Amino acid sequence: MISTNDLRAGVTVELDGQLMTVVDFQHVKPGKGSPFVRTKLKNIKTGYTVEKTFNAGEKLPRAHIDRHEMQYLYHTGDEYVFMDNTTYEQHHLSKEMLGEGVKFLKDGMIVQAASHEGSLFGVELPNFVDLKVIETDPGLRGDRAQAGTKPAKLESGAVVQVPLFVDEGQLIQVDTRTGEYLKRV
Repeated sequence: MISTNDLRAGVTVELDGQLMTVVDFQHVKPGKGSPFVRTKLKNIKTGYTVEKTFNAGEKLPRAHIDRHEMQYLYHTGDEYVFMDNTTYEQHHLSKEMLGEGVKFLKDGMIVQAASHEGSLFGVELPNFVDLKVIETDPGLRGDRAQAGTKPAKLESGAVVQVPLFVDEGQLIQVDTRTGEYLKRV
């Protein structure tokens, strides 16, 4: 059990039989009345978010999430195949279960798989990945001094905004949480 006073972003709780992750929270202490906690919760399996208010000090059942390393192998249609690095068992996950991070997956990538009571429900990518630029407009000689950006298609299929000096064939580092270019590698 976890108290609503201890809720933080990223904490997973069970609510009405569903796994919910705290996306946002706010402790409110009104002038009159008792304090309460306003939260925004995301359903892990469906991806829907709900806003819920709890009394301060209320207890919620905390969900225990198991995390272990898996390796991304390949995808077929909307199914992505991952291999457990300890048992060599293969698991199929849908595109909806993976969310936006799917556009940064590349073959052989090691990810953290999350499961609850033996049921795999998602993966967490590394915060930063190195990807090769396969298509972008060429940078012009005068563009290097200005701080402009241009779209670049990466080997994983993702399109990110990069500085004008980045050319095709170069490796760049991308933040998988925000989808932003960080630096050349």
